[in-house]
Amino acid sequence: MTADMGSRRGRRARDRRASLRCTRRPAPDAARTGPRLTTAPTPTHEREPPTLATGPVRCTWLPYHRGEAAEPLARPWLARTLAVPEPALGLWRDVHGRPHLDARHAGIDVNWSHSGDLLLVALAQDARVGADIEFLRPRPNAMTLAARFFTPFEAQQLAALPHDTAETRFVRLWCAKEAVLKAHGRGIAFGLERLEFTADGEDWALSACDPALGVPADWTLHVFAPAPGYLATLAWRSMA
Repeated sequence: MTADMGSRRGRRARDRRASLRCTRRPAPDAARTGPRLTTAPTPTHEREPPTLATGPVRCTWLPYHRGEAAEPLARPWLARTLAVPEPALGLWRDVHGRPHLDARHAGIDVNWSHSGDLLLVALAQDARVGADIEFLRPRPNAMTLAARFFTPFEAQQLAALPHDTAETRFVRLWCAKEAVLKAHGRGIAFGLERLEFTADGEDWALSACDPALGVPADWTLHVFAPAPGYLATLAWRSMA
C-alpha cells in the first residue's frame, strides 16, 4: 500500500467518525419536549432558599414583611426553577385573583400564600396546586369561627377536644380547607363549608366535597412545618 492510499483511507475513516458524531441521537432526557420543573443555578451572591419536593409539587418559603406584595418576592425563585428570565414567566391573574403562568408553561401551575414573616411559593407539574401557610398564634375565637364557617360535623369534632388541642387542630383544618380551595381557584370565597374533613389522628382527611371540587380521592394533601411556629399545607389534584 502506498503512502498516498494510506492517507486517503485515513481521511475516509476520520470523515466517517465525524459523521457519526454529528448524527448521534440525543439522550432520552434531551429529547423530551414541553416545559419541565428544573432549577437554574443560584447566583453566588444569593443564598439558596429552602425547598421541599413532594409528588408533582416543588415549593420554597421566603422572608416576608407585612404589607409587601407577594408576587415580586416569588418571581426570582419561580424564574430559577423554570430556568427562564423573570419576564418570560408571563404571570397573570384571573377574575378571582388566582395567579397563572402563560401558555409557554402549559401544564405547570403556581400558587403562593403568606402569613407572619414567611411567604410560601409552590409550583406543580401537571397538577393544580394550592398553598396555605399559617403563623401559629393564639386563636381564642377558634370555636366561634368553626361554628360559623365549618360544617356542623367538623365543628362537633373540634368541640370534643381539649381547648389547647382544639386550637391547633382548628388551624390544621383551616389550612387544609384553604389549600384545597386555592387549588380549585376560588379560595375561601367558594365556601369553607363546601368541603368536609374527618379527624384522622392528628391530621384531617377530606371525606366529602362539592361536585365542583371533584371527589375526595382526587386530592392529595401534604402538611409540614416550614419553620418553628408555622404550619403549611399543599393540596393538589391531577390536571388530567
